[in-house]
Amino acid sequence: MLGNTFLPLLPLAGLIVAAISIAVYVMGRSRAMVVAGGQLSRLHSRPGYHGLYCLMWTLLAGFAVLLVMGTGWSMLIDSSLHDQIRAALPDVSSVEADLILSDARRIAMGTVASGTDALREDIARSYAAADSLRLWVTLLATVAAAAAAAALTWRRIAPEFRARNRSERFLRTVLMICAAIAVLTTVGIVLSLISETLQFFSNIGWRVDKFLFGTNWSPLAGVQEGKLDPDRVGAIPLFVGTLMITGIAMLVAVPVGLFAAIYLSDFAAPKVRAWAKPMLEILAGIPTVVYGFFAAITVAPVIRSAGESIGLNVASESALAAGVVMGIMIIPFISSLSDDVINAVPQSLRDGSYGLGATRAETIRQVVLPAALPGIVSAVLLGVSRAVGETMIVVMAAGQGANLTANPLEAVTTVTVQIVMLITGDTEATVAAGPAFTLGFTLFCITLLLNMIALRIVRKYRELYD
Repeated sequence: MLGNTFLPLLPLAGLIVAAISIAVYVMGRSRAMVVAGGQLSRLHSRPGYHGLYCLMWTLLAGFAVLLVMGTGWSMLIDSSLHDQIRAALPDVSSVEADLILSDARRIAMGTVASGTDALREDIARSYAAADSLRLWVTLLATVAAAAAAAALTWRRIAPEFRARNRSERFLRTVLMICAAIAVLTTVGIVLSLISETLQFFSNIGWRVDKFLFGTNWSPLAGVQEGKLDPDRVGAIPLFVGTLMITGIAMLVAVPVGLFAAIYLSDFAAPKVRAWAKPMLEILAGIPTVVYGFFAAITVAPVIRSAGESIGLNVASESALAAGVVMGIMIIPFISSLSDDVINAVPQSLRDGSYGLGATRAETIRQVVLPAALPGIVSAVLLGVSRAVGETMIVVMAAGQGANLTANPLEAVTTVTVQIVMLITGDTEATVAAGPAFTLGFTLFCITLLLNMIALRIVRKYRELYD
């Protein structure tokens, strides 16, 4: 079978293209000096521009062929194998076809598959042959394209050749494409979310109410039969768990972070601020898995012991433990941004307040905080986004079961945890993409709504205090 023999070919193609590009850069500079007879004044552009022109076109040609053939041919192979599966099993559903293709890939790669039969063995052999051909042809085509581009650009070098103009135009085009990619990536993400969400709802008979208001979450329970059960895709437990943990985290992070920012900006001595702020910001550099261990090993047992001492039944994994530790993690985001915003408030506003007889506390409460409110709202919004998107702490401290409860002492799960579980489980990713992308699209809509509300608040108060 295919094994791992051909896996290094595509990275090898990239390395060869890079080597050819570096070589043609050096050769281009040398040729520019040769055609100028050693007199740089005869050249329209300096030798480095000639080498750069050769290097850029070589990289472009090589990696363009690598990208197109590496991805496009793979899609054609998958489409051909799907047709082969449907020819053998005319009544097969798209979900079951994806499962068969996934098993065939695993057989071809020499790994363990969930099932094997004659059809899967045939598909595996077809996949191994087609994919090995794709890899070898892609390697040869990539190297040939890079070498051809290097030869053509090297031959164009002449004293009157405007290499500088062409190189700068090329770079300007690349920068424009990068800017367009940033925009198109956002559009592509939204379109992919919408597409997979529509496909998911079509698989459950457009029972949107079952997803938005259902309380039973087990979307892959009927996948082996090639269908999704609309009665098992209720996402209410996930949304409740997400909001609960996020709310607990913000109850910890917002007061502590904001008060720390106020102290550091208006009350702390310069020496205290010089060491306290860096120490506080160290929290932002701690990996989330460390926070997860801290929550599971230290905070959760403490909460459980404290609850049992007063007669409360506390689960070993609870929303409270995850929320508290997540709030500690978010503190530096809110405190650092709020501190910068508060320091940006003009000193003249403070002096005017002091001149009217206000105390320092009254000035902070009635002048500084209202003037800095737009930035503080932005900091809180960043903290909310950080809390909503956190996964590791929830997995380790809050659990993975979709438990619908309002008790923070019980185990819950969040939307992001379920997305990770769906995509990284044993089920083929294309099968689990529907529920996962639908959760992502719903979370995207909720976040977008929060952003719109925050922008309205910021705009309102910015008009008052500008």
